[in-house]
Amino acid sequence: MLPNPSSTIASLEAATKAYGAHRVLDGFDFALEAGSVTALLGPNGAGKSTVAGLLTGRLRADAGTVNLFGRDPSDPLARARIGVMLQAGGLPDTLTVAEAVNLHAGYFARRLPTAAVLEQAGLTALSGRRCDRLSGGEARKVQFAMAIAGSPDLLVLDEPTTGFDPESRRAMWDVVRAKVDVGTAVLLATHHMDEADALADRIVVIADGRIVADGAPAAIKARVAATAIRLRTRLAADRFRALPGVVKAETVGADLSLLTTAPRLTLEAAFAIDPALAHFEVTGASLEDALANLVQSNRTTALKEAA
Repeated sequence: MLPNPSSTIASLEAATKAYGAHRVLDGFDFALEAGSVTALLGPNGAGKSTVAGLLTGRLRADAGTVNLFGRDPSDPLARARIGVMLQAGGLPDTLTVAEAVNLHAGYFARRLPTAAVLEQAGLTALSGRRCDRLSGGEARKVQFAMAIAGSPDLLVLDEPTTGFDPESRRAMWDVVRAKVDVGTAVLLATHHMDEADALADRIVVIADGRIVADGAPAAIKARVAATAIRLRTRLAADRFRALPGVVKAETVGADLSLLTTAPRLTLEAAFAIDPALAHFEVTGASLEDALANLVQSNRTTALKEAA
């Protein structure tokens, strides 16, 4: 799924980045477009943070070209148009929530009113609380408020809803979608597959420093030639792993989740070993299934190429 060149606001072209002898990215091409959420997915160490760091100017490429709004990402004029919410970030302990957001917003020419930012981030009721008295989820909301305070054209979100309850997660998703609707580009890095599925217009899967899949969530999931089945059973998952077609079996809450290439044969065999099955549901493969499948396929290919 190639971005539209006319709406591209940031890009990497043949970018290379190494840490010592370890080359994380090698000739890497990537672009972001306005008015779209791009979810960057992949295992730890795949290069996701490096991509985000290069695009936002926190890192410099060893080779290749990095472009942010037509400028070098280190250019203050380009950096003034981005908002970044890192996975790990501190807050000024002695300031209240409102003071911290107001201070941060002051760095931007297009700052939003502090009261509006607090409302969007779900922080109005906490505006007078000191930052050192916030829970983990509340602190993440403040970091989100800081990221949106300058009306950014590019919003970079790294694990944005860690520590959130379900209601707060959905509220943040609504704010993000509203900003995308008026043209903001969003780069999302998350381990929550439901979050990527709910928010992303485009998903880019990275493994070992290269893109192994790029497309809409439905297209990514369609690349898994398997069907998901959820069962309610008292038997252990090990009893189902040898059934016809089953490629994965794991316990999810009170259910057993199976990934199978032969759903009819799998169900027939499942009822044969447990006639008392209370419930089953057949669905398409999930985004998590697709990610695991794509990463494993990439590793298999890499091993064959190295042999």
